[in-house]
Amino acid sequence: MSCDCDRQGRVDGDIDQQEMVPNMKSIVLVDGVVLNGPTTDAKAGEKFVEEAYKLIMEEVVLKATDINEKVCEWQPPEQLKQLLDLEMRDTGEPCDRLLKLCQDVIRFSVKTNHPRFFNQLYAGLDYYSLAARFMTEALNPSVYTYEVSPVFLLVEEAVLKKMIEFIGWKEGDGIFNPGGSVSNMYAMNLARYKYCPDIKEKGLFGLPRLILFTSAECHYSMKKAASFLGIGTQNVCFVETDGRGKMIPEELEKQIWQARKEGTTPFLVCATSGTTVLGAFDPLDEIADICERHGLWLHVDASWGGSALMSRKHRRLLHGIHRADSVAWNPHKMLMAGIQCCALLVKDKSDLLKKCYSAKASYLFQQDKFYDVSYDTGDKSIQCSRRPDAFKFWMTWKALGTLGLEERVNRALALSRYLVEEIKKREGFKLLMEPEYANICFWYIPPSLRKMEEGPEFWEKLNLVAPAIKERMMKKGSLMLGYQTHRGKVNFFRQVVISPQVSREDMDFLLDEIDLLGRDM
Repeated sequence: MSCDCDRQGRVDGDIDQQEMVPNMKSIVLVDGVVLNGPTTDAKAGEKFVEEAYKLIMEEVVLKATDINEKVCEWQPPEQLKQLLDLEMRDTGEPCDRLLKLCQDVIRFSVKTNHPRFFNQLYAGLDYYSLAARFMTEALNPSVYTYEVSPVFLLVEEAVLKKMIEFIGWKEGDGIFNPGGSVSNMYAMNLARYKYCPDIKEKGLFGLPRLILFTSAECHYSMKKAASFLGIGTQNVCFVETDGRGKMIPEELEKQIWQARKEGTTPFLVCATSGTTVLGAFDPLDEIADICERHGLWLHVDASWGGSALMSRKHRRLLHGIHRADSVAWNPHKMLMAGIQCCALLVKDKSDLLKKCYSAKASYLFQQDKFYDVSYDTGDKSIQCSRRPDAFKFWMTWKALGTLGLEERVNRALALSRYLVEEIKKREGFKLLMEPEYANICFWYIPPSLRKMEEGPEFWEKLNLVAPAIKERMMKKGSLMLGYQTHRGKVNFFRQVVISPQVSREDMDFLLDEIDLLGRDM
């Protein structure tokens, strides 16, 4: 039996169950299954959706900016399994039970929309993007051909065109992917295909040993992509960075020459605009010069930092990005388009993406259709089914305009600057370095350590502080903030400002709360 609101009482307007049973004389049976009429109780389903939507509005949307709500209600895994009743049974459960499950899911989920959720490189609630997601979930489209997804294909084309303009290209190509990691993998494979087109049909056999270069501060997806594509993680050369986490161009060129001397074949350089931990931006102009000299594909992973392009004040961070061959950019991060919303943008306009990835499935990409088949863009994706992720970004952009998106970036970075200045003023807080983006990395030093000499014992004890404070804040539910070790530095906090719902008061609260939770350590 399926979910049936009639179990809890008839809903006004419901069709009587007897009315749903077809005339016995007209029944058609196949393998004992009645084929007459629908078997889904549409009225019950509609009522459930209506009630679930009310719950979402009341418990998620309307409480999104309420600082009196908890960021999370922590439960250990085994306890949470019991609280959620995860078992799936032979018979369906009544609507009131399903709604209770929905309520529990909301209750025990992390409230990433909360103004004091600072744990990841995404946060906050964009109402226009949310409405767009409701719409696409209800329509359930797949973006591969114009015939099944006319609106969303045109929207994606328009959004990609605008993003290409912000990079500084006169023309280009692109596609939305399920994550920046996938965009980086696309770019790596595309660079290899450009170097050796035969690989698509003949595979890796007979190829020289291919080498790629990326920053020591790059995203871990670079290693994963190299492994997945058969390049091998040992063929990823990590270029040393300076004290701020930026790739050192001179070190890059040294490694390229060394690779050639060893008889290997360089084919790709992956620069980063906005590293995950420190928020560093590689010097793109100098790296592009090196790539041009050596004939290498330049990919820029701007998944995190790409949104600075929207700001006339801060786009200088990505100076030289127009010289890249490909760019990964995730609007679901700083621009809050909702996870996931990630684009790979390619300067090439010769259909390189399609040539690299197309399989020419005859049941989807027929060339004799009655419309312009150039709009059937799905064959340049490694996916078949693909979500209309560009739509939510388009809706936000339409609602706020370019100036509104620019203001979103400027405000986030202004709040970051405010927090940095407050950290400098407060006893017990110490910056790792002056940030250039929205990543603020700092230690909290409890009173018991403040007069201790900064030797091995000091750093050993300080290493335990951030994890302990994180545990306390999670169990209290007051805020969420990430921490990590990094390249020889003991555990420190990484605070990231994104959401426009965040205020100066939230910055003050963050520092006050850390001090409150850690002062007795």
